This record gives sequence, structure tokens and C-alpha cells, in this order.
Amino acid sequence: MTDLYNSEPEIIKKRQWELLKEQLHYAAVHSPFYSELLSGKNIDPEKVNSIEDFRKIPITSKEDLQTRNQEFFAIPKEEVIDYVTTSGTLGKPVSFALNEADLERLAENEYQSFKTVGVQPSDTVQITTTLDRRFMAGMAYFLGLRKLGAGIVRTGSGLPQLQWESIKRFKPQYIIAVPSFLLKMIAYAKANGIDYKNSSVKAAICIGEPLRNFDFGLNALGKRINELWDIELFSTYASTEMATAFTECSFHKGNHSLPDLIFTEILDESGNQVNPGETGELVVTPLQTKTMPLLRFATGDMLTYYPGNCACGRNSLRLSSVLGRKKQMIKLKGTSLYPQQIIEALNSFPEVENFVIESRLNDFGTDEITVKIPKEHSSECVERLKTHFKSELQVTPFIVQVSKEVINELKFPKESRKPQVFRDYRKDAV
Repeated sequence: MTDLYNSEPEIIKKRQWELLKEQLHYAAVHSPFYSELLSGKNIDPEKVNSIEDFRKIPITSKEDLQTRNQEFFAIPKEEVIDYVTTSGTLGKPVSFALNEADLERLAENEYQSFKTVGVQPSDTVQITTTLDRRFMAGMAYFLGLRKLGAGIVRTGSGLPQLQWESIKRFKPQYIIAVPSFLLKMIAYAKANGIDYKNSSVKAAICIGEPLRNFDFGLNALGKRINELWDIELFSTYASTEMATAFTECSFHKGNHSLPDLIFTEILDESGNQVNPGETGELVVTPLQTKTMPLLRFATGDMLTYYPGNCACGRNSLRLSSVLGRKKQMIKLKGTSLYPQQIIEALNSFPEVENFVIESRLNDFGTDEITVKIPKEHSSECVERLKTHFKSELQVTPFIVQVSKEVINELKFPKESRKPQVFRDYRKDAV
């Protein structure tokens, strides 16, 4: 594999089309699901000669993966080396499997991503995400850093004391973390007299939560982190189904794609490609995957994209942060919102640091939003928060005060590998 994104746009386009055709042929021959799908729609891979032809292939949904999971396997089960599952944000977790070629591809993916950030073989990187519990990301980071030759500190998730002890002991230049966990680390450092501002850490590679707005500026969460800890923050975007990461470079102008590893479409409600800057659903075809190939998989994530020609020299397209999940859009008192907009409003209100957002259908079948905050906040604080919501969102959700223990139980369920700030109960009422 080569650094295709550094090539001229026409070379990128030509090579990506070749890889896309190869993936289509592979899936048609080896995947029972796609063999049936393509033949049922009278789609002959030999006659798919343009992007327009390719877009005649039906979209693959998360429901397809859930209900027909075994039919996506394109290799004998005895060739499988590793099993992983999705986080199950929009339903039951989905199983995925990887063979040796897929693991090598996963390592290449993160190798390229770390190079995009600027990590060098001489650097040390601390991984604060779990490497177990069937989580692909932690394993991907380890494989990529191993391929790069950088030093690795595997602390796993949580345990701020262990994180700071490891930073003091091994002096990593980079830390991989969920952004909100960085705030927990800062709070622990302050409470325990740790001089975190003068630690070895110069940058954080962030996973799981958006850091930037569509204009590339830091959002409220990113600003709060940087106000407390002046380190460089790198945004990333990935998922188990894609087995591919989109990562910021040092210019922070969007998450770079890896064109030899994934083909992307950003589509409107009618299935047409949107223009740069317009919002649509990300539909992906991972390239060079062998165990469970996917064609035109709908991620459910709403975002936008920007053309290539980044100042860093990379010419592949760049993705924005995720605005929200398509199925999680909320219609609150006539105003359309995504959960991320409510989270952003809360993150820009520094008096409230811990919260959970819940969505339900009321007795009239319309959306209802409840924001749960600790009961320690005063009634004056609650009134200020209501005014803040009205200013930021034009609508005000219900605000309920509960104990910190209740919030933490909702936010960190035992079965989850990452915080669940937004909990959608509307599907249970349908």
C-alpha cells in the first residue's frame, strides 16, 4: 500500500475506481449476501463501469448486518483470527470478524492515520481506550503504532491515577483518549497536585466525541479542554463497520480520508451526492477487506465534506465532524435538532459538567427531551441553563435534577465501552 492521498486528484480517482471494482467483484463472488443481492437486482459487476452504475447497487443497512450477519462472511470460518462487535449505539451490537489480511489492513489504516497526525517512530503514545471487550479501535491503535515503530503505553480506559502515573513514568508525547475523559484526567490532576500543564504530553488524538464545528473551529468541549490544558487536539472519526479512520492533520481542516482503503458517498434523502458543505448521510464501501466486505453501507452519520488540496499536501477529500445520527434527529416543539447540538449547548455552559440527555415520545407521539443534571445545582443555575438553552437552541428541554450516582449509572452502563451521554428511548415507544 502507498500514501495514495498524496497523489494528484486524477491518480487518486483512477486508482480508487480500480480498487472499488475489485471489491465489487470480490463481494459478488465470495459473499452470499451480495451474490444474492446483485443477482436479484440483475446487476452484473462486469457491466458496472461508472460511479453512476455503482450507485444502482442498493444501500446496505445496519439492519441487514444484524439480521443476516452470517451471510456477509466471505471466507471460511476457520480463517477468522479476530472477532469484534460494534458499540450498538443504534440497536443491538453487530458482530464482525477479521482474517490475517484484514488485520494487516487495519494496521496500515492506523499507521497512515498516525502519520497524518505527525507521530514519529521516536515518539511514545499512551492508549487510554480499552484493548479488550471486543473493541476494534484499541486493537487498531496498537497495530498501527507497532507498524510505525513508536513506543506504546497500554493503560486502557478509566483510572486517572494510573494514567498520570504512566505519563510520569514513560513520558509519552501523545495520548489517545475520549475528549470527556481528558476533563476527568485534568480534574484528578488538579485535585491531587499534579503539574499536568508541564507533563510530557503535547497532543491528544481523540476518539468517540466531536471536537470541532463545521467551520473547523473547536466546539465547546474542545475549547473547555484547551482552556484547561494547552495541548494540540486531533479529531478522528471511525467505526467498526468501516474498519477505517478519518484523521486530522496539523492544519485541522477536516478529517482526511484514506482513498485506497475506503470509498465514500455523502447522500441526501433522495440518494444523490450532496455538494461540499451540504449535510448528508455518509455511505461507505471499505476497500481491500476480505472477511466481511460491505458495499454502499449506510453509516447513519450526518456530516459534510470538503474537497482535497489541503495545505498539508494531501489531496483526498476531508470529512467534517458528525452532526448527528440520522435516526436520532429530534423534532422538539417544531425545531429540528440532533443530540450533538444539545450536547454542544451544555458543554458551552460551564456550570454544568455532568449530564445525561434522554429522548422519549410523549402522550401525543411527539418528541420530548429531558436533560438530567446533578441535584447539587441551585435553582438559579437551572434558570440560567433554561435561558441558555433558549438562546442557543430556540427551545428549552425539560431539566430534571437527580443524584450524581443516577447520572453516572445512565452515562456508563456496564455493557457499554464508551460514555452514553444521549439515551434514545423513542424506539421503545414505537
